[in-house]
Amino acid sequence: MDTETTFIAAMIQMRAGLLPEPNLDQGARLIREAAAQGASFVQTPEVSNMMQTDRIALFEQLRSEDDDRSLAGYRDLARELKIHLNIGSLALQITPEKAVNRSFLIGPSGDILARYDKIHMFDIDLGGESYRESANYQPGETAVITDLPWGRLGMTICYDVRFPALYRALAEAGASFLTVPSAFTKKTGEAHWHTLLRARAIENGCFVFAAAQAGLHENNRETFGHSLIVDPWGTVLAEGGGTEPGIVLATIDPAKVATARKTVPSLQHGRRFSFADHKSASDHLHLVRGSA
Repeated sequence: MDTETTFIAAMIQMRAGLLPEPNLDQGARLIREAAAQGASFVQTPEVSNMMQTDRIALFEQLRSEDDDRSLAGYRDLARELKIHLNIGSLALQITPEKAVNRSFLIGPSGDILARYDKIHMFDIDLGGESYRESANYQPGETAVITDLPWGRLGMTICYDVRFPALYRALAEAGASFLTVPSAFTKKTGEAHWHTLLRARAIENGCFVFAAAQAGLHENNRETFGHSLIVDPWGTVLAEGGGTEPGIVLATIDPAKVATARKTVPSLQHGRRFSFADHKSASDHLHLVRGSA
């Protein structure tokens, strides 16, 4: 791999609807636009094929990986445009009762180079908003790292970003680039999006690629947008314009990874440690009195 060659990366910011076909049309149009501007690595957001939370409607539209038209269409597009295409994720059926939230890296040949199933399920209550991803989706169990022409790529999805141990493991395994395709809620995005992504970049000395869903969707879910490309020093190289669909591009210099890690070599400085749980003074006093 030639880790000294720069390349253009593009994040596709989408507003996915309820049905796969219009979403494929939307994604393909923006991917073509990105490739026309010189992008050789392109990423789409989480659940690029459909933004659907109703279980019955979701399972009516779900297909297996082998039968999914969106995946087939994106493979053809990567082959036609001769790009590396990271489909942030697709909702796919794996059993009659469960879907999987699966990310793909597709090569310029149209071949699938890597697959990653989202490990951490978004099961939270936000005060008026409740999400139970695990009700419909089966979590993954395997971290995935793969090769690009410019360095190694560690694959993650959305809510994974809150679990830094995953990213440290990917960086220690040689990742120079980390993917975080997302469908962040408006509320959590306003509070945490930029901070979390910049932190994952800084603490691991990696580029972070984060294409996002954006705006008010057909199912009335509102996503934050602001697709980001962050460099290993934590600098935001490019940011999507709020919640409008579009493309975000930046020139990526892989040499910045080595520079950041040499300047702050925290990956080399990690140490194993034991854990001591000392009782507080009040707990200790209670125990002493109780023994009298």
